[in-house]
Amino acid sequence: MIFDELLEFQREFKKLEKKYKSLPDDFGQFCRVVEDDPDGKNKKHFSTLFHDEYVRVVKARFFCLYLKRSSLRIVYAYAESEDRVDFIELYYKGDKENEDGERVERYLKERVAVSSGMV
Repeated sequence: MIFDELLEFQREFKKLEKKYKSLPDDFGQFCRVVEDDPDGKNKKHFSTLFHDEYVRVVKARFFCLYLKRSSLRIVYAYAESEDRVDFIELYYKGDKENEDGERVERYLKERVAVSSGMV
């Protein structure tokens, strides 16, 4: 399986990593969970935000060892035909109520443009 990250995701990760030192290990563990069930259909803390025949965008609760009772949220896209996961957003639930819908829409538009050969 191929894992990739949007530039915004990388920035968010670095910012949160300074605050939560276990984040790299927690992220590695999360990637293993995603490898086992990438569309998150059989997981309790995963919900589908968007899906079509090419891609499924999933929001999941991301458990961090440094956060005892609260958790982070992670948004990613899974393209089954490519066996690929693109990480879109990572945020602390206490700082932000919902995912960035505009970023998800922008990702989907760019994906359609790339898939159709327009870029």
